[in-house]
Amino acid sequence: MTDSPPGLDPAQIEAYFALMEAVGLLEHQVEQHLRADGGISYVQFQLLARLAAADGQLTMTQLADGVVYSRSGLTYQAGLLEKAGLITRGTSADDERATLVTITDAGLALFRKVLPGHVQVVRRQLLAPLSDQDLHDLGDIMTRVRDHMRNEPPRSAAPRKRRQR
Repeated sequence: MTDSPPGLDPAQIEAYFALMEAVGLLEHQVEQHLRADGGISYVQFQLLARLAAADGQLTMTQLADGVVYSRSGLTYQAGLLEKAGLITRGTSADDERATLVTITDAGLALFRKVLPGHVQVVRRQLLAPLSDQDLHDLGDIMTRVRDHMRNEPPRSAAPRKRRQR
């Protein structure tokens, strides 16, 4: 009989489940707001937000590196945003292999429309129960966790897995 890896102790499992439940509840509230006020998903909001913060343009690779989403899913979401007239996609002048994504005026207007409600949901659901010290500690903890998780190359730089036939 082989030794099995150690499990999580009660404090670790409690912290893990609390984090996952809080993230799930926050995602649900944010998603409901974005669907109701803008007709977009959270992933689409993330794409518009990242484009708005980057002065309107990023490559698909840059978007993929910043958004936790599969390549095919990101391409699909970008296609929906393009079809809705919220972004455009084209070849980069600097690198013909890169696809440049640009937020349109309509995309920026929609982002600005849903942003105040998004902020309100985040404040009400996440920030309201936290003291300034709690917020500082949470930011520090989650930054360390995120940086640890992102210590590997970004998914957009990882080789694609080939299907076995």
